[in-house]
Amino acid sequence: MDGKTVRGARRADRTQVHLLAALTGTGLVTAKREVDGKTNEITVFQPLLAGLDATDTVVTFDALHSQTAHARFLVKDKKAHYIAVIKGNQPLLHQHPKHLPWRDVPLLDRTRATAHGRDEIRRVKTCTVTRGLAFPHAAQAVQIVRRRRTITTGKATLERVYAVTDLTADQAGAPEIAQRVRDHWDIENKIHHVRDTSWAEDASRVRTGTEPRAMVGLRNLALGALRVTGHTNIAAGLRHHARDTNRPLTTLSIM
Repeated sequence: MDGKTVRGARRADRTQVHLLAALTGTGLVTAKREVDGKTNEITVFQPLLAGLDATDTVVTFDALHSQTAHARFLVKDKKAHYIAVIKGNQPLLHQHPKHLPWRDVPLLDRTRATAHGRDEIRRVKTCTVTRGLAFPHAAQAVQIVRRRRTITTGKATLERVYAVTDLTADQAGAPEIAQRVRDHWDIENKIHHVRDTSWAEDASRVRTGTEPRAMVGLRNLALGALRVTGHTNIAAGLRHHARDTNRPLTTLSIM
């Protein structure tokens, strides 16, 4: 789950249109909800998921939504699981996983990848906990150490990220948890970035009433239709459909 602001669209009160979306692992948007200009994403998290069947689903989100109420809602009401990243914006929650004896915990996963001009090494540790995390239903704490090096300059940065999850060690080990944390950013790469580059969404001046939300829904529908019919390159898929006006109707009929 993640939110995006439609930067070119402003309401009558001059606030920008912001929407929270839920994305499946296959790259399909299953729900979206507009965030009122007087509040933030936290208030629409539970209403967005209320109508979805999330049983046994693992839900990931950014640190803003690492709220104890959200964790209770996911586990008790939706029968789902969560992986919650805890950052310094919540200092009381952050201090619990941060101060665990990580030096005594063995390294359980290490990956290395080179992309976008950076070489990144990730080291992951997990430990089972029974108390002290101050987070509902927490069964494991996670430490992810990221070392990033810019290839052209050689400049390196080191970042430690902490998370908690209700998944037990038998349900998900360190490699799976690390992969799910990485996969969370698919919502940025597969949805938000694509809408910006393929439809110039941030430059859209559509702003009247519910029209910005409706246009986002149509873009999500087009993305879903392309992915369901096997198009992994969305730009190429759009060009393919633009060459023949019958192709979009054929694709939609398959869905």
